[in-house]
Amino acid sequence: MDRIRIVGGQPLKGRIPISGAKNATLPLMIASLLTDEPLVLENVPRLADVALLQRILGNHGVDVMVGGKRPGDGEYDGQTLHISAKRIVDTTAPYDLVSRMRASFWVIAPLVARMGEAKVSLPGGCAIGTRPVDLLLMALRNLGAEIEIDGGYVLARAPHGLRGGEIVFPKVTVSGTHTALMGAVLAKGATVIENAACEPEIADVADCLVKMGARIKGAGTPRIEIEGVARLDGTRHRVLADRIETGTYAMAVAMTGGDVMLDGARPELLQAALDVLVEAGVEIAATNEGLRVQRNGAGIAPVTVTTAPFPGFPTDLQAQLMALMTRAKGTSRITETIFENRFMHVQELARFGADIRLDGETATIAGVPRLKGAPVMATDLRASVSLVIAALVAEGETLVNRVYHLDRGFERLEDKLSACGAEIERISG
Repeated sequence: MDRIRIVGGQPLKGRIPISGAKNATLPLMIASLLTDEPLVLENVPRLADVALLQRILGNHGVDVMVGGKRPGDGEYDGQTLHISAKRIVDTTAPYDLVSRMRASFWVIAPLVARMGEAKVSLPGGCAIGTRPVDLLLMALRNLGAEIEIDGGYVLARAPHGLRGGEIVFPKVTVSGTHTALMGAVLAKGATVIENAACEPEIADVADCLVKMGARIKGAGTPRIEIEGVARLDGTRHRVLADRIETGTYAMAVAMTGGDVMLDGARPELLQAALDVLVEAGVEIAATNEGLRVQRNGAGIAPVTVTTAPFPGFPTDLQAQLMALMTRAKGTSRITETIFENRFMHVQELARFGADIRLDGETATIAGVPRLKGAPVMATDLRASVSLVIAALVAEGETLVNRVYHLDRGFERLEDKLSACGAEIERISG
């Protein structure tokens, strides 16, 4: 199993290209099931989750062709996927595939919308709380689907097609909003989604669906209106920049006291996180090329942050911010309101010498003057990269184990960091 070796102490200087957003790519790939015409996705990141979803779609009879680099393309340019769900041969998504990635459960919506039935295993994925699928199933029921759970599988049926309805989510849910959106676009009649998630990835998927012929208003706001259509066409769509990768590298630069241009980053996608970094003493400037992030010698100021749905501070950047605050001059507090069990990185950060106390959903981080390298273990996708951020300034050598979590969400992380001066390498086997 691969590990990553890091020797801390080098400031990051240079340029880091920001890849396409994982959290938009996965639902966009799943949306290909809604049409029998080809969907072409550009700027797709090379991630383990993307490769796994290709396998899952292939199980349904979807053909996925990966386009190669064109002359003049940079080495980090995203790949182009040509996805064709012309003929769906199987409406069952088996446990051995779905259990490895939660987002794959979302195939239930386009399958039942287009084929009238779906049998999908209850999901697995990161161990950061239960993250139940009840709100997803509620959305499908409100669109007229009959739902049954049997032997660990969800059976959804709508033999005469889905029909429009009103979906009011009791709490904001990204997965529920994606599910409702994909079910409603082919439903007969109008659908209104209230308390919808406002994340940029929702709007990106909706933009693609509109290009395919869907009639959607209000995506990116708490109220989305959809007028169902009989069929969708193929289209070509470019995946938006990954705001979580942007925030992660911005915090890595802040941690090391560096100066890096994040090429292709879009500040409006993560303004709350950028505001927190500015409060911590980081200089951030938006340019035509992306975001320039730098920190002078004044050190890191402590912050108090509560995670919240977009446009609030993202839960997916909580672990990275905690790593940064371990070196702040003072005491910080981070409250996690989105997922339970999302403080598993605390014990690993403590191995570097971090001073963190937990009280329910709040972590209190007392900044320390130095961190020391240690062997650590990744526990989930975002927690794993917080260990890398800590290791970049830790004295001596750090070995990060179980880096397959990193490969799920960060494209060639060690290459991007080493190009900016970090002493980091992957050790295979």
